[in-house]
Order: sequence, then C-alpha cells, then structure tokens
Amino acid sequence: MQHDLIVIGGGPAGYVGAIRAAQLGLNVACVDKNAALGGTCLRVGCIPSKALLESSQHYHDAKHSFAAHGVEVEKLKLNLTAMLERKNQIVKKLTGGINSLLKHHKIKVYTGTGRIDGPGKVTVQGEKESETHTAKHILIASGSVPAKLQGVEFDGNRIGDSTTALSYSEVPAEMIVIGAGYIGLELGSVWSRLGAKVTVLEYLPRIMPGADTEMATLAQKIFEKQGIKFQLGAKVEKAAVDGARCSVKCEGTDPIQADRVLVATGRVPCTEGLGLESVGIKLDERGRIPVDMTTYATTAANVYAVGDCIGGAMLAHKASDEAVACVEKLVTGYGAVNYDVIPSVAYTHPELASVGKTEQQLQEANHAYRKGTFPFKANGRAITLGDDEGLVKVLSDEKTDRVLGVHILGPRAGDLIAEAGAAMAFGASSEDIARVCHAHPTLAEAVREASLAVAKRSLHV
Repeated sequence: MQHDLIVIGGGPAGYVGAIRAAQLGLNVACVDKNAALGGTCLRVGCIPSKALLESSQHYHDAKHSFAAHGVEVEKLKLNLTAMLERKNQIVKKLTGGINSLLKHHKIKVYTGTGRIDGPGKVTVQGEKESETHTAKHILIASGSVPAKLQGVEFDGNRIGDSTTALSYSEVPAEMIVIGAGYIGLELGSVWSRLGAKVTVLEYLPRIMPGADTEMATLAQKIFEKQGIKFQLGAKVEKAAVDGARCSVKCEGTDPIQADRVLVATGRVPCTEGLGLESVGIKLDERGRIPVDMTTYATTAANVYAVGDCIGGAMLAHKASDEAVACVEKLVTGYGAVNYDVIPSVAYTHPELASVGKTEQQLQEANHAYRKGTFPFKANGRAITLGDDEGLVKVLSDEKTDRVLGVHILGPRAGDLIAEAGAAMAFGASSEDIARVCHAHPTLAEAVREASLAVAKRSLHV
C-alpha cells in the first residue's frame, strides 16, 4: 500500500509523530512489533513504573506515616498480586487509548517488525508472513533497549533489567541494583518500600549522573534515611545466579549476595535490523542514527529519525517533541525543539526535577550566575502534606537575571518544574517569576521564594 509517511515504531515518538502528520493531512501508517502501541515507555517503562511507585508509596505511608495523621491501620497486608494487576490494567487502558487515537486519525497500523527495504519501501514482518509498503517519506522512531553489562549473566528472572523488575512475583528479601541513575533508583525505591533491603552499586563517585550535584547529594542522604544503601565507585566485574541466590562481585571487594539483581546501567539505541544499509545509512560509534538536528533528516533521501535512536537525552517527551517538529518541518517548513528547556524527572520520593543548566555546567563554562534556594521545610503546603524534605534551586545570569536552570527536590517536583520550563522558554528572569502571584498555600510558592532568594529577598526564611 502507498502512503505519504510510514513511521517505524509506535512509542512516544512514533505514535505522536504519526498523529501530528495525520493532522497535517498526510496519509500515514505506523509499524510496531507489538499490537499494543505505546513503546517501552507505556508498556514496560514510564507508565508501569510510575504505577508501582504510586502504589508502593501508599503502602509505605500506611505503614509509616498514617499514624501521624491520626489514621491507624491494623493488620496491614501487602497484596502484591493486586498491585501488579493494577499496573497491568493501567497499561492496558492507555495502550488501548493510543490505538483508538490512531484509528480516529485514520492512521493505518501494521503489526510486525518494520525494516527499510530500499528507497521508499518498508517491509513488515508479521508472525506468519511479510508485506512491503511504499511511502514518500519514512520516519524511524525505533527507540532504545536496556544496556547490557559485561560480566553480568542475565537469566530474565533473578538477574534482569528494568522490565524484569516490574513484575517480581514476590518481594525479594535482599536486592542489588547496579546503576544509580533514575531507572535504578525508581525501581529500587519501589521494592525498598515494599520491604526489600536494597543496595545500589554505582561505578561513579556519585548518584544520578548528570543531575545537579548539590541536589543529587541531598537526595542520596534522604534515600539513605529511607533504608537504601549505596556503594559508590563500585565497578561490577561479575554477576550470576548462585543456587537460590545471586552473587555480585565488584573490583577489589568480596562478592555480595541478594535474591534479585536489577541491572540499570542505561539504555542503548534500538537500531539493529532496520535495513539502514539498504539506503546507505551508517550508524555512529554508539549505534545511533546520524541526523540533521534541524530537520531530523538522515543521510538517505526522505528518511528521517527521532527519539532515542538518534541520541541525546533518552526521554519520552523529548522524543515526542522531536517527532512533532520533524513532521511539521516536513509539511509546513517550520518546526523546532528548544533543547535548552527539556525537563527531566526522577520519580523517587522525594522527586528530583530539573530544567536547564546545572550549577556545575555553569561553573565549567565560567558563566557568572546568581543562585537562590528555598527549603520545603519552610513551605506551609509541604508541612501540611507531611512531605517537607528537599529544596528548590534557581540559577540566573549574573547580569541579565535571565533564568538559566531550575532544580527541584521535593514533593511533586515533576509537576512544579513545568512553571520553570515555561518561564525559561519565554526568557523570563528570576524577578519575573518572583513577581507572579502564586496561590497560597501551595508547593509552587517554593519556586517563587527561591526566585526571590536570587536577589536575597526571600520572605519566609
């Protein structure tokens, strides 16, 4: 069948790009190997992990925090089966919603593995047979997969990646997480709240690589109070199933054992088997598809790529924005992504959300800046929630006061960061944020107070 655009991949980049292209009048098809669209993010990533984070936090609060609110729970019991089923039903609802959206926009969905089969051709390999379709344009949105670690023997059960850790049949007594990035800390937090003794091994001398150092250091202290143990500077040499347990060996130390091992050492582009050689596309040294970042065009005519497979931050919202920009540029001649204001969020407790430059990046660039912070312990709403750990940090240019970065460690930081992103997108100064009236009592007042603190005029500390 002939289409104007065939999208390979039905994740946050693929299905969003397909919908926007259809809105712009193109005849669009979307290819994905799974009948349930949504990609890694929706099926085995962002959404199911957040469902478990929410459920596990409720359990933890019932066990440790409800009494302070005058709510006494007797004979508290964890029903892990019900918790996992809730997660599954959420995924089912949202994947079904995406399929309905594509149907509403008259987008043809092909289920199978898609590969380019020469200029303007995409072959879809289904369970029993294959079929080839043609298109004026092809958009690759193939996403990423969990990275492997040399010396670690995956068995898909006791030693596995983030997908495995979403569906443990029982709470492990002891769990080792290899990697102190967002994925490892989120899933480590889930099982820690449910009763597992969690140890996090990180090769670097700090957790949350890439995050603002001050915020990451404070976050680690909070996580340690929650019971999570950290071994930093730990180079994992080997991990394997040892009888009914798992054994992990780090350089220079004795092996440690646990019931489960989660390998969360990042993700790599999913670019194998795409047929790129049929149109002369060569991958870079990291297995990414090289593109022109203004048009997302590859080296092959009429072939484009966006999202995790082209590099940059592996974030669902970044991938979606790239897909929209790509098809808008293709159809209208206009389309762009402002990479300076793409937020990132770790959905731990407390959450850590950031947008813009970190303090370390400004220092390394010799960029003169001013800094304002405000603790949630001085925020009325956070105190009433019983959730007052963390702070807000605002960084602005020393001369112009234009906001350069905002970092929030605290309750609902992932929602609060949107105000900062919007302000930065419009070139706001810290004074601009400070002069906006914020409702009281709200967590957002902490953002205003941190902005006031840039000029040393915070009102509540």
